[in-house]
Amino acid sequence: MPLDIVRSDHSVEELRREARRCDDAKQVRRLLGLALALEGATRDAAAKAAGMTRQTLRDWVIRYNERGVEGLKDKARTGRPPRLSEKQLLELDALVEQGPDIGVHNVVRWRCVDLKAVIAARFGVDLSEDRIGAIMHRRGYRRLSVRPRHPETDEAAQEDFKKTSPRP
Repeated sequence: MPLDIVRSDHSVEELRREARRCDDAKQVRRLLGLALALEGATRDAAAKAAGMTRQTLRDWVIRYNERGVEGLKDKARTGRPPRLSEKQLLELDALVEQGPDIGVHNVVRWRCVDLKAVIAARFGVDLSEDRIGAIMHRRGYRRLSVRPRHPETDEAAQEDFKKTSPRP
């Protein structure tokens, strides 16, 4: 049974042209599935070629008939609002970039558990260490472990201690 596409504002070629211009892979598959259906392919064949089920293709045909090509995009997902505002995240970025002050924070490098305490104290938001790690990752920070340096390190004493014998 062929699909009933009632809109006539796009031909098969125009749907394929839209698919080439589109950046969203899901919308491209939907456009190509509709193009196949307009060419007269069966619902099974068009759906299989587009990587979906018959019922899913039927649902997208209905959305296309109602809203056109724009109706083939995914709807915006609202989800839960972020616990930290953008202003707070920028402040957190500055704090991470500056690094911890050993006198104030009692640490020589930031860990998620340390940032958790700072975020709770500054912003009154209790986040898990996993969530803080995800936020840091999303903001472009990576987990790097460098050898910590004690603030009272005597560089001259360390140089004197190093072996200076010539290598054979």
